[in-house]
Amino acid sequence: MANLTLIFAEGAVEPTAFGLNATVWVSIAMLVFLGILVWKGVPGAIAAMLDKRIAEISKQLDEAERLRLDAESLKAEYEAKLAGAVKEAADMRARAESEAETLVAKAKADATALIGRRKQMAEDRIAAAEATALTEVRAATAKAATAAAAALIAEKHDASADKALVDQAIAGVAKG
Repeated sequence: MANLTLIFAEGAVEPTAFGLNATVWVSIAMLVFLGILVWKGVPGAIAAMLDKRIAEISKQLDEAERLRLDAESLKAEYEAKLAGAVKEAADMRARAESEAETLVAKAKADATALIGRRKQMAEDRIAAAEATALTEVRAATAKAATAAAAALIAEKHDASADKALVDQAIAGVAKG
């Protein structure tokens, strides 16, 4: 066997069949194989399978595009809603601040009016107390003066002084 390998290795003789070498036979086998594939419709089946796959991919791309457009539409809608909510929140805050300022101003005005009314009531009570006290002092003074005058009259006048006073009063009435 070593000698046989040497002979082929030296390239002495190349095998042939019907006068055709191995390269020609491989080429013929390939042509026959390709012919059978074409005769059985394999290229059409492969083309149909590829067309079907292309259609599926195209359908998936169309669906993806539709979903992208829907997502963009939803995004724009929610951005608009967010902007509206932000504006509404700002408006609500401004209204609340305005109402708070109004309430504070009203509370200040009410407190000032209440203080004024309470002050006036206190002043009125003080004036009434002063008038009552003044009246009581005058009454007490008049009572004390009357008592003192009665005591002085009783002490200084007797029946003869009373007679002279009565005579003097009658004379004054008669002149008049």
